[in-house]
Order: sequence, then structure tokens, then C-alpha cells
Amino acid sequence: METARRRRHGKELEASLLTAAWEELVQTGYARLTMGSVAARARTSEAVLYRRWPNKDRLVLAAFEHQRVVNPVAEPDTGTLRGDLLAYLTEVSRARAGLFAIAAAAAFSGLLADTGLTPARVREQAMGDQRLPHERTIYRRAHERGELALDRIPPAVLDMPFDLVRHDLLMDLGPPAPDRIRSIVDDLALPLMRGRP
Repeated sequence: METARRRRHGKELEASLLTAAWEELVQTGYARLTMGSVAARARTSEAVLYRRWPNKDRLVLAAFEHQRVVNPVAEPDTGTLRGDLLAYLTEVSRARAGLFAIAAAAAFSGLLADTGLTPARVREQAMGDQRLPHERTIYRRAHERGELALDRIPPAVLDMPFDLVRHDLLMDLGPPAPDRIRSIVDDLALPLMRGRP
């Protein structure tokens, strides 16, 4: 006879519900995911889900955020801005490629229409990091080392390498090649940040 399962509460319960929602999203896709299918996977009732999220759209968005939070990407400290950018863009591309592909598929399967969100807002849910560009640890360290004068660089320039990687993830549904990341850093980002065309 199967022993009774331990009852889950609070953060533990919420984490298991979001994990179940993510697994259901990955296996069945956004269009076929239902509150009932997530509840079955989590071995709970739909009422438990509805107490936390009013509909599947909010549940899916919370599942994106949960996946991002439980799988953080550390900002490296290689000692140089170039090294930090190359290492971080490579790792974030690898770590977030699957998450981004699922988010893009959900967006095109009805998430945008159902929630009224823009693609940029769905991207933020999937990719996270809503800090202002000047607040990024990579840039603050470079500023402290004297590599950058942060007060003289437009935010759009600081955002650009991250935006280009997200663009490539969306277009290719996979991480950019190492040569592409090197080109983003060496041919575009660093010359613009250092004031050289």
C-alpha cells in the first residue's frame, strides 16, 4: 500500500505547482495546457491553483519567472569588461535558450492575445533582469576599474549587447554562435562604449 504523501504548504507548495506548470508547458505547449492538466501533474486540485492564479495565463507567466529565479545566471568577474561580457553573454545564451524558446512558442500560441501583453513584456518574464543598464554589476565593476565612464554612455548602448543576444535567441530559438557573441562585444559594444566608431 502506498504511503500517504506529505502535505505541502506555502513556498514549497507554490514551487511544486510552478514546476508542474513548467513541465506541462514544455511537454504539451501553451495551447493545450489547462489548469486541470497542471493540477493533475502536481497531484492537487484545480482549486489550489485558482487560489494563487486567476487563470492559466498568470500561471504560465509565474512559471516563466520561477524557472528564471531557480536557475540564476551569475555575473562573472574575469577582471575585464570584455571578458565579463563574453562570459556572461555566452552563459546567459546557453542557460536561457530553452526558456526563451518556450516563451516564444507560448507567445505565438496565444499567450499574447490572451494576456494583452506585448512581446517585450513576455520576454521580460522569460529573461528577467529588469535593472537599469547602469545598475548591471558587469558595468559597475568596469566603471570602478576605470574601463568605462558610465555617466557618459547612453543606456541604449549599454543595453545593446543584451538586446542583440535576446534578438538572436528569438530569431534562432537557440544560443548565438561564439563568433556572433565575440562580434557583438568586439565590433559593436566595446567601440561604442569607449567612444570609438
